[in-house]
Amino acid sequence: MKALKKILNITLPLLLGVFLVYYAYNQFTAAQIDEMKNYFQSADYFYVALSLLFMKISHASRAYRWKYSLQYLGYQSGFWNNFMAIAVGYLLNLTIPRSGELSRAVVLQKYNNIPFDKGFGTIIAERIIDLLFLILFVVLALVLQYRQLVGFISQQIPVTQLLVIMGVFSLIGIVGLYLLYTSQWKLFVFIRQKISGLAEGVLSIFKMPYRLPFLIHTFIIWISFVLTFYFGTKALPETSGISLGVTMVAFVVGSLAISFTNGGIGAFPLLIAKILALYGISLTAGTAFGWILWTTQTVLIIVLGGLSFLLLPIVNKEK
Repeated sequence: MKALKKILNITLPLLLGVFLVYYAYNQFTAAQIDEMKNYFQSADYFYVALSLLFMKISHASRAYRWKYSLQYLGYQSGFWNNFMAIAVGYLLNLTIPRSGELSRAVVLQKYNNIPFDKGFGTIIAERIIDLLFLILFVVLALVLQYRQLVGFISQQIPVTQLLVIMGVFSLIGIVGLYLLYTSQWKLFVFIRQKISGLAEGVLSIFKMPYRLPFLIHTFIIWISFVLTFYFGTKALPETSGISLGVTMVAFVVGSLAISFTNGGIGAFPLLIAKILALYGISLTAGTAFGWILWTTQTVLIIVLGGLSFLLLPIVNKEK
């Protein structure tokens, strides 16, 4: 049963991505596909390289940011271990969604002797802060392009079904929390002990003396995300003239698309093309832009993650 669950966790997101790729390209004629190939050939890859540079800056800033919450808990981890753990995490997220967060904590447990629950707690804390920033960007996008974005979301997401699903999960969550905090079963006692370690890591952000540099690096990370997307739009003449408001909307939609499948495969180019079509960008140009941005970023993730897998035991050979 566990093996089946593991297989489904890996294959279902991949199958969804493959289906979205098939669905997207099934809409295009042979002439339109040739047009997209021309976009790839004529793209200005200087701006693509600039886009990837800011992506690497976000990774580096994330590695620096991580050390502050770890230091507050009394643990030391160097920049390169943090950076490589993050690179490995991004790589694993291409296989099993959200597995990268677990792998980051495992890497530091192995090479820096940082307890898994404490390290994972700091990662959860980061995700909470990043979620708040994502919500902030969603609000900014709504303010800048309210009518277009709300119309697009209402077309893509069946609101009634979404509310039903949220209601069911809320009920399950309430029952689960009640059992977690009242039951004396060994499983629930064990989970409570692990949650205590996680909570210490999460609360470290709000108590640590390094709140200001942590916040500065958080801003750098999210500004780098936006600049990664912004300079990517400059690679094609058709997308180079879009406004800041449209860039923000496309950035938000792209960020949400990445959570649908493994690293956004299929979903990212499809949704980017659809949102840009609302602003007069042809589906072929929008799809080509989405694939150029997604492909180059994915290649960078694979290269950095693969190198990190190889270098981690070499850099830490004494451990």
